[in-house]
Amino acid sequence: MALYLVRHGTTEWSLNGRHTSRTDLPLLPEGEEAAKELASRLAERTYAAVLTSPRQRALRTAELAGFPDAVLTDDLVEWDYGDYEGITTDEIHRTDPDWSLWTAKTPGGEAAAAVQERLGRVASAARERDGDTLVFSHGHALCALAAVWLGLPVTEGRLFRLDTATVSLLDAHHGQPVVKSWNT
Repeated sequence: MALYLVRHGTTEWSLNGRHTSRTDLPLLPEGEEAAKELASRLAERTYAAVLTSPRQRALRTAELAGFPDAVLTDDLVEWDYGDYEGITTDEIHRTDPDWSLWTAKTPGGEAAAAVQERLGRVASAARERDGDTLVFSHGHALCALAAVWLGLPVTEGRLFRLDTATVSLLDAHHGQPVVKSWNT
């Protein structure tokens, strides 16, 4: 019933800090190389389910990591940044100095309650499976999923940070949800 989280490899926008949700960017060559390097680490286990966001950066990471048959799962898309798509946090703060994805409404973007609902479905399904689940997704979505796994509001995902092409493990210990490893 463990949940393995993989953030996609590097894209142009992840490299320069631009918020990327709906924009379907490809991996950079270094992102592809990093995704390939995940293969040996992820092959050490058997998974009851392998899921991926339908965005090409996550899907391609799954393919290069050895999971070309990962199931496309819309619930794993990145938090929708709305009008802030393609813009850096510094640029947003010039007009909205108090803005934070985790605590403020994003114009034209996805509400925290909607993110909580869809990632709650992912967490619930993983807990109900007989075996481990592997997911390929995006930075903010996976941080939010970690919060949901721990029974926290999705907004507490702000306490986590993920680099590209990393693996994290959510599990349980004595019946309590835990973060077993993060950003490795």
